[in-house]
Amino acid sequence: MEHLGEYGFVVRLRVPYETAVERVATALKAEGFGVLTEIDVRATLRQKLDVPFRKYAILGACNPPLAYRALQADLDVGLLLPCNVTPRAAGDRGRGTSTIATGDRRAGSSLRAVSHEHRSRTPMTDHAHTLTRRHRLRQIEGRSAGRA
Repeated sequence: MEHLGEYGFVVRLRVPYETAVERVATALKAEGFGVLTEIDVRATLRQKLDVPFRKYAILGACNPPLAYRALQADLDVGLLLPCNVTPRAAGDRGRGTSTIATGDRRAGSSLRAVSHEHRSRTPMTDHAHTLTRRHRLRQIEGRSAGRA
């Protein structure tokens, strides 16, 4: 797993894009998250701008009990929901490999202030950070190594 500078964390998998998307959805479900939205970025850019783009999705994931608790603490937490996860093809040179990235809610100058101010009151933020950084992305990465 690598840090993505200001934005979040990434895992590289030796599996095709479609398999990566399935694994992410399965891992999220195992942790009580559901995928509320799925944006096909490639199709959207093709339709709106008529430009080519790699296979890339934005999955909006939510854990309802955690989201409810966070929203009870601070309604502005809704600005950070759902938690986005972005599976994407690695590109032409990386055929058969994919990248999974997820945001670090404590990253970025404006988000740092929000997270610091509400840290003890936003269980969704802390749980999503822990989920993506340590537990599930490592599990997804480990599965790909065994099957590649």
